[in-house]
This record gives sequence, C-alpha cells and structure tokens, in this order.
Amino acid sequence: MSESPKINNPESRFEFVAVASARAHQLLRGCLPKIEGSEQPARRAQQEVASGAVPRVDVPTEE
Repeated sequence: MSESPKINNPESRFEFVAVASARAHQLLRGCLPKIEGSEQPARRAQQEVASGAVPRVDVPTEE
C-alpha cells in the first residue's frame, strides 16, 4: 500500500480529501493545472494540494 500524501499544515485528512476533491472537479471542468504531474485529474489535484499550490479557503459562516 502506498504512503498517504503529505499535507502542508494539515487540519485533518478529511480536509485534504475535501480540498483535493473540489480541485479535481475544477480540473475536470477545464481549469488549468497549477503544477506538472499526473494526467489523471484526481491524482493531479492531490499533488497540487500536497505541494501547497492550492490554498485552503475558509468560507465565512452566517450566524
């Protein structure tokens, strides 16, 4: 089994998966990749998140 990707300043593994998933959807819709890497959108998204090329964005919550 392969080692899980390293995350820059991880809050949790769930956060990594959520951000990588959102980025993979962007890549599938035609967004340009931020780094060189795998041709597979899901794997490229993981590589981008792990390298820090895709920052975390906090969405303000309504109270």
